[in-house]
This record gives sequence, structure tokens and C-alpha cells, in this order.
Amino acid sequence: MAKTLITEPFIYPAANCIAGVDEVGRGPLVGAVVTAAVILDPANPIVGLADSKKLSEKKRNALYAEITEKALCWSLGRAEPEEIDCLNILHATMLAMQRAVAGLSIQPDMVLIDGNRCPELPMKSLAVVKGDSRVAEISAASILAKVTRDREMEALDKQFPQYGFAQHKGYPTALHLEKLVEHGANEHYRRSFAPVRRVLGLE
Repeated sequence: MAKTLITEPFIYPAANCIAGVDEVGRGPLVGAVVTAAVILDPANPIVGLADSKKLSEKKRNALYAEITEKALCWSLGRAEPEEIDCLNILHATMLAMQRAVAGLSIQPDMVLIDGNRCPELPMKSLAVVKGDSRVAEISAASILAKVTRDREMEALDKQFPQYGFAQHKGYPTALHLEKLVEHGANEHYRRSFAPVRRVLGLE
């Protein structure tokens, strides 16, 4: 279907039902890339939606609860480390976005996606640069995806406390890289990512 890249001030396209899609977790060395698709209810507005990265954890969690309660429908998608290693992170992200859209209980007429490219979808889609700051539906999706992935990293931290996942959420911080060298890569790591490849002797 038709795809367009939007970089100017965003004006909503004419559509009866719009879904927003965003992802979290392209950069980490460990865990899934998580996506969300959200169709908001115009009759039930949510105040304070913004790019999830610009919100405090407390605010994100409060908005997560409000979005899941008030949205007309929402869905999560994901691609696991094995899929990321097989497909590469870009194609795995596109797959996870397709899964999020496919999981919606209402089929949208239009899907607005954060970034500069769209996955193949059975309906019209628009890529919106900085969409997580400009489009309410994408902001909502970014919040659902980030809270979901952060909670997964906190759960993984309980299984493997030596890595500090709750602190760095899997991103390649100096602390994380130090712990990775010290303890090696467990089964949740993305083996195709350079720091993990080095530790595994695959370089």
C-alpha cells in the first residue's frame, strides 16, 4: 500500500480510524525489540502523552495504565533475540511492528509509524519523523512499548542480577559492557551485536 515520509509539521490524514505504532529496544544488546500499536478513543482523551523517553518512570507508568484503560484497542508485538540475529535489527523491528498491527482488535484505515520507514502492511501507512513527539497515537504506543520492555528487563534482572539489567535496560553502557566481559553472554543476548560477538569470540 501507499507509503509516505512526513517531515513537515504534522497534519493528520483523512481517515476514520488511525493507529500509532512505535518500537523500543533497537539499541540494547539483550532481550526483544518491543513494539506497540494503539488506536485512541477521541471521546476519551488522555492528557500528557509525549515521547516516552522524555517522561519520568512514574509518569510513564501512570500513562500506561490510562492508555490500556481508555484506548479503543492496543496491541504489543515483539521480535526475539534469535529473530534479530537471523533477520538483522531493522527487519526484526519491521516484523515486530507488523505483529503489533495484526494484533489490534479493530483494523485501522491508516497506520502512523514513528521514524522514516514503514513495514509492509495491508492498509495505508505513513512514516512520521519524530512521531513519538508529534502524534498522540504514536506517543501512546511509545509509552506502552517502553514500559513493557523496561518491565521485562527488571524481571530479567531478578534472574541474572550480576548484569544490572534493571539499571541499564540492556543498553551498552560502560557498566553493562564491563559486566558482559566479566560474566559472559547468556541466552538472552543478541549474538549478532558487536560487543556480544567479541565476548563470544565470534569477531
